Amino acid sequence: MFYGEYKHGIDRKGRIILPSRFRDIYKEYGIERFFITRGLDKCIFMFSEAEWRLQEQKFKSVSFTKQESRSFNRLFFSGAVDVIPDKQGRFIVPQYLRTYANIKKEAVIIGVSNRIEIWNQQTWQDFYSNCNDSFESIAENMLET
Repeated sequence: MFYGEYKHGIDRKGRIILPSRFRDIYKEYGIERFFITRGLDKCIFMFSEAEWRLQEQKFKSVSFTKQESRSFNRLFFSGAVDVIPDKQGRFIVPQYLRTYANIKKEAVIIGVSNRIEIWNQQTWQDFYSNCNDSFESIAENMLET
């Protein structure tokens, strides 16, 4: 549903604007509310409300008797906040999430099918550079039949 890579600034109030293509998609699908939280690889995950509920069910079903499960759920859910973009597609990214992802003035917003990720520009470039060279071998390992 969400695809592509876009660069956007963060304004003084901590707001970021979603790319126009993403705004078209969430309007088309009637999405009004999103949830943002700490993501993996030091980015911010952003889910539509429906997708958030699916992820929530998955993580709630993981045993809380396992230390790793408790730790992950604590960090994932304690960092979550719901956001409703305004008519221009802007929403506030809380300071603690911007700090977590080291986002100051510029961000890269990428679509990863069922979610959106918000990255610090340099962190994204480093990730991309490191993985781009091994894209084919990653695909071979992931998609083996």
